Amino acid sequence: MKILVLNSGSSSLKYKLFDMIKHKLLLAGHVDGIGLDRCIVRIKHDEKTEEKHHVVKDHVDAVMIALKSLKEKEIIKEYAEIGAVGHRVVHGGEHYSDPTLIDEKVIRTIRLLSDLAPLHNPPNLAGILACKKMLPHTPQVAVFDTAFHQTLEPHAYLYGLPYDLYEKYKIRKYGFHGTSHKYVAHQAIKLLDKKESKIITCHLGNGASLAAVKNGKSIDTSMGFTPLEGLIMGTRTGSMDPAIPIYLARDKGFKLNELDKMFNKESGLLGVSGLTQDVRDLHKASLKGNKRAKLSLELFAYRVAFYIGGYLALLGGLDTLVFTAGIGEGAWFMRKAICKYLKPIGIVMDDKKNRKDEAIISKPHSKAKIYVIPTNEGLQIARETKELVGK
Repeated sequence: MKILVLNSGSSSLKYKLFDMIKHKLLLAGHVDGIGLDRCIVRIKHDEKTEEKHHVVKDHVDAVMIALKSLKEKEIIKEYAEIGAVGHRVVHGGEHYSDPTLIDEKVIRTIRLLSDLAPLHNPPNLAGILACKKMLPHTPQVAVFDTAFHQTLEPHAYLYGLPYDLYEKYKIRKYGFHGTSHKYVAHQAIKLLDKKESKIITCHLGNGASLAAVKNGKSIDTSMGFTPLEGLIMGTRTGSMDPAIPIYLARDKGFKLNELDKMFNKESGLLGVSGLTQDVRDLHKASLKGNKRAKLSLELFAYRVAFYIGGYLALLGGLDTLVFTAGIGEGAWFMRKAICKYLKPIGIVMDDKKNRKDEAIISKPHSKAKIYVIPTNEGLQIARETKELVGK
């Protein structure tokens, strides 16, 4: 069975076609700049990457280009060869804890949940509607970022707010990056070869979150009602005193839209350093003596270590710590900065293995293993889609 996986952003469409019988990625593409003059289509096939400029007015155009590329590269002859389409959808609220066949009710629910994820659910839905138009007889499956964290208990997901705010408006922790956390946690379980496991997964990229995973189930995660909570990120504040926006709005005249932009797009590593959100460039700048670049990286490592310590307590121990995503997989200096805090509790990194980005970077006597596991959200979505439609 061939599964097409789509990840629709506000002005982009990432797509991958998998052969789920051979467990092989056949083609990957990225339509970047939908509705803009600078739209570029990148296609990776047979270890070669092609790049072309296109005029792409909307997501229907983008899906059409994606589908045409599959024929042009002779990956498929007919669209009927696509057994199903798996869509990444960021917010499923409390409605969905599993991959779900998309029907009109699901579409309405995704649209309603756009209030909780205004930057993500609308473009996710645009991709779904485009596929329904282009592939009307092909099963469409929604795989929700929030689904993996639906196993959190009330004491983990509720805030210290009046309870009727939860009952009326469903204000609670939802967590995100669930597909990535699930994929790497299950990979770690295979490596551990244990029936019971205590794992902390660190999805560290421009957006970053941690999850405490016990026996394959998420029991807590750092992102909350929105992806703004938790770690300091590329451009997001992470957790902070909730009185800060009140103070800025009431006493300093900031408008809500200004605060929203500041907290989501102008803060984090970018805001603290005043340079960039790219940890590679910040690392280079810090080595040259830039104090704010160094400070921003220290803040990031400190906050990650803080959550690891808390989750270790919640899990009652730790079998393995997993690093994944762009920073987690590729920034050895950030892994080192984080793990220096863990030495007093017996979790010890092997510096040589860490610098080489090896799969296991802990020393043999470490009380918990430290893994670097590349995430593969596309494959996880393809697997879950196949499990649902292949029954």
